[in-house]
Amino acid sequence: MKKEYIIPIFVPNLGCPNDCTFCNQQKISGETTNVNADDVKKTIEFYLKNFKDDSKYVQVAFFGGSFTGIDLKKQEELLKAANVYIENGKVGSIRISTRPDYINKKILKMLKKYNVKTIELGVQSSNDYILNKSKRNHTFNDVKIASKLIRRYHFVLGHQMMIGMPESTEIDELNTAKDLIKLKPKIVRIYPVLVIKGTQLEKEYKNGEYIPLTIEQAVERSKAVTYLFRSNHINVIRIGLQNTEEITDPKQPKSEVVSGPYHPAFRQLVEAGMWYDSIAEKIKNINTKVKTVEIKVNSEDINNVVGHKKENIIKLKDMYDVDVIVKQDEKLKPGKFEISVVETF
Repeated sequence: MKKEYIIPIFVPNLGCPNDCTFCNQQKISGETTNVNADDVKKTIEFYLKNFKDDSKYVQVAFFGGSFTGIDLKKQEELLKAANVYIENGKVGSIRISTRPDYINKKILKMLKKYNVKTIELGVQSSNDYILNKSKRNHTFNDVKIASKLIRRYHFVLGHQMMIGMPESTEIDELNTAKDLIKLKPKIVRIYPVLVIKGTQLEKEYKNGEYIPLTIEQAVERSKAVTYLFRSNHINVIRIGLQNTEEITDPKQPKSEVVSGPYHPAFRQLVEAGMWYDSIAEKIKNINTKVKTVEIKVNSEDINNVVGHKKENIIKLKDMYDVDVIVKQDEKLKPGKFEISVVETF
């Protein structure tokens, strides 16, 4: 199986006249300049030179703005530059992200022409009240229409949702996940809301109108929706914003994060939390007083089983007075584990 590589090209705020209360794309992407065909070429060349794996699948991804809202000539300029590398066999396909109200048949035909394979929609919530509260300026019906069109034209459909939007509850987020599942995306990203400098949300936070989630709350809510997506065979490809010099610990001098559930290993907290739940359930169902257990897992899962800074091992000891031995076993598929009792009281 070929290893997949992404070449990210950021187009911050190009094509997106809308200012959502939580958004400052220039800060989030770490980019402030508009891109052109030459920038696309230089970026692709740089990444291709640094990819070490000869057997690989490469995708160029336009992130950071509403790509299909950009002037049509600019869209074609950027796509043509990337498509050259598809035609010469160095790149496999193109991925874009955009708003659901910037999708129509004409745009999809143009994207098909330039070998775009994946389209990710910034959905955020399926609750129209919450969308309006954050000034998204589209409805969930726009998401339904765009999603169906994207699938009809045989693109890979992706959705992006947010945890902790203003006035959003855990029930709202579970309902959003359920509503997205009905639209059959192949991939999903989950982003907990961070308060970023220069946004309307920063003003609301400072005025006491918005209270961000704690890390613990964000982890629990992210776990809940991830369970739903995985149970419906939808790949959760990201949980949490990408860490950059700007999107980092609010205590760091260059950080643009004012407040919110920032953590450098947020996805691991979620994944480790899900492993903890599964292991704890198994331990509780063992019909004897357990002192030590051995857990066998694929090497891919060891870090998440142990937890960030051995958090799961510590919690299992504190909660159940159980010592845990973790062993690698490549015969087990990733995501699976075996547990056996080593010692009882």
